[in-house]
Amino acid sequence: MSHNNLDHLVKMINQIAENMGNGEDVDAVASHVTRFWARPMKQQIVQHYRLGGDGLNSVAKQAVQQLAS
Repeated sequence: MSHNNLDHLVKMINQIAENMGNGEDVDAVASHVTRFWARPMKQQIVQHYRLGGDGLNSVAKQAVQQLAS
């Protein structure tokens, strides 16, 4: 996946995090990603998280942490 695609994934998960539960519902964000994102998208965002998660807001980072475990 190209860097531009990764930037897009980061932007998308940050938007999801900001819009779900007033930006505080980590479980809802993780659930949304689990249900609606394709497996390669999930793998890419988890890999990005494991490499430091640059650009992820705090709720998005916590949600990806759940996905990673």
